[in-house]
Amino acid sequence: MKNKEAKKIMQFISEAGMLKAVTRSGWSVLGIKNSESVAEHCFRCAIIGYILSGMENASSQKVILMTLLNDIHEARITDLHKMAQYYINTQDAEDRSYLEQVNNLPARLKDELINLHREYRGQKTKESIISRDADILECLIQAKEYYEQGFAQAIKFTKKAPQFLKTKSAKKIWQFAKNNNITGWWMALSEFKR
Repeated sequence: MKNKEAKKIMQFISEAGMLKAVTRSGWSVLGIKNSESVAEHCFRCAIIGYILSGMENASSQKVILMTLLNDIHEARITDLHKMAQYYINTQDAEDRSYLEQVNNLPARLKDELINLHREYRGQKTKESIISRDADILECLIQAKEYYEQGFAQAIKFTKKAPQFLKTKSAKKIWQFAKNNNITGWWMALSEFKR
């Protein structure tokens, strides 16, 4: 690998790291301080995507890549909550920044990431639908967790989003999360005696 190529790869990696500092802006509207970062959201999306891909018999590799990179454009344009999205054509901005981000990668990586992005946007393949469900489900679970932690307004985020879930697996997981305490799991572990 030549230094020029290594430099471009390192720039992409560094830019992805910026997502650790970009907070999910929708939670700030509710007054939640120190809310999750975009990187934290993407991480759990990938975990959820992996689980859903197994349940739905789809390519876990494609789903994980789609979920990890779905919001990478936010390193450049930040996370825009729904009120901001009302005034801005976010899809054009997201697509433009994403394409610029991957443009300097080696051809094989660039082509793969562009194709995955197009597939995700098209929402026609099983993997793209699962990836979108993972994104929605992660937001729903995060809202439920914030609600259980005392942020009463967070429950509003769980009212409309479930109608956009498409896979049976995501719907089933959400029904369980919706109807049960999901932040108390650690209590059983802390009470476990050896």
